[in-house]
Amino acid sequence: MSIPPASYAPSLTTGAPSGRFDFIVCGAGPAGCALAGRLAEHPGVRVLLVEAGGADTLPEILEPTQWPLNLGSDRDWGFVAQSNPHLNHRAIPLNMGKVLGGSSSINVMVWARGHQADWDQFAEEAGDDDWGYRSVLGIYRRIEDWRGLPDAARRGTGGPVHVETPPHPQPVAIAMVEAAKTLGIPTFDSPNGAMMEGRGGVALNDLIVKAGQRSSLFRAYILPKLGQPNLTVMTGAQVSRLVLEGTTVVGVEITQGAQRTRILADREVILSMGAINTPKVLMQSGIGPEEELAPHGIPVIQHLPGVGRNHQDHVSFGCLFEANAPVGVGNGGSEATLYWKTDAALAAPDVFHCQLEFPVPTPETAHRGVPAHGWMTFAGLSHPKSRGSVHLTGADPDAPPRIQANTLSHPDDLRDARATVALAREMAHASPFRNLLKREAMPGNLGTSEMDTYLRDAAVTFWHQACTAKMGRDAMSVVNGNLQVYGIERLRIADASVLPNVPSGNTMAPCVVIGERAAEIIGRAHRL
Repeated sequence: MSIPPASYAPSLTTGAPSGRFDFIVCGAGPAGCALAGRLAEHPGVRVLLVEAGGADTLPEILEPTQWPLNLGSDRDWGFVAQSNPHLNHRAIPLNMGKVLGGSSSINVMVWARGHQADWDQFAEEAGDDDWGYRSVLGIYRRIEDWRGLPDAARRGTGGPVHVETPPHPQPVAIAMVEAAKTLGIPTFDSPNGAMMEGRGGVALNDLIVKAGQRSSLFRAYILPKLGQPNLTVMTGAQVSRLVLEGTTVVGVEITQGAQRTRILADREVILSMGAINTPKVLMQSGIGPEEELAPHGIPVIQHLPGVGRNHQDHVSFGCLFEANAPVGVGNGGSEATLYWKTDAALAAPDVFHCQLEFPVPTPETAHRGVPAHGWMTFAGLSHPKSRGSVHLTGADPDAPPRIQANTLSHPDDLRDARATVALAREMAHASPFRNLLKREAMPGNLGTSEMDTYLRDAAVTFWHQACTAKMGRDAMSVVNGNLQVYGIERLRIADASVLPNVPSGNTMAPCVVIGERAAEIIGRAHRL
């Protein structure tokens, strides 16, 4: 059921809220919504959720097939990486949601939990088994309202997050599953059960689509609580700096146009602003690498060399195929996915394919010819080795970040790109696609040099930026296992930036887990 545009507007505030708050959660993305929603379940706790964007009531957000219209809009931060010599000097877009729900309001709605090995590795980095797969599996069971085939060991019902399989999957999605099977890759009823406890496989996607509409994490966690006296949601307000007394965070500075306001937190501030804005706010507040802060005249409050470093993102390469007839688009156009270990000895899948039911070239590959009717496979790398960084361009909050994504900078990534594209092409030419495939539009059968040029021209982000304020115990770690920023009191981070490594698959569901874990940790610390 759709919600009229103005129906929840009275419960939001665009002006500076009055009074004080126990907790200020900065950013209404998947992690921030989960955290603020859980904290607000305690009636005596005053929670402020601050979001730079606005409401999510537009059809471009709610209608699953219209999600591409959000890219480049005012609901997108519009980040762009620096020109990259490893991508033939391309500067690729790094879209990220700027709206209630964050990227869960503009993405492809895929619910992917990550691989068992991912979570166990996070637990090892944090030195805390509560980040391990068995513990996290319990969180997933608690938060899901799963509407697929029952799996009591792995899936839950009655939770806030509606998850379902595509009710009427399109023929190309079914063909992808069947084509992988012909190559010896196992098929599963869901990509979030046993499939991600072993070598991987192929399955129809799990989606956050409810009654034909996007069900973002804002709608799952916050919308049902709007109107509660202990929860304030502030929109159109960007957190520009942390307010510190010595090394203790006591509040935040909010920017709304030319107006700046300080809002105080009696207990804690939690940054949930994503892998670009979280390190930017830290550094502009004096928390980060000395060599990054000094050129901009920012006094160093806490030298943390890992802030803004270790930038990771999934990279993919478009394989476009022309169909014999128009291709149906259902449930956002992404209904099947594949995760696979090309070597069984690997800890986690190295190949990550996402099918799209319409062809999308990059500006650099469009000249090769885009079919009027067709589909594509985003043939990606689940664990690329390239690492990037986020830098400041100035001390002022309006100064944009400089993002060195460094995509394909590690030579192994180009080698692995050839392999993942070869697998996508082999599947598309397998017998299940016989009645659908007219021709392969790109890349085609290219030599090694030509293929490498194509890969550099075709490389795009999966929009899974992460790891720029990583959790761990080494010198480059920014937060500990309790998500507390090293050397700073009353400050935690809960978003994709704390991940030590990008997980296998889409990052939305892991971010919800991070928000849930933050709520558990904070609840224990404050005896809520």
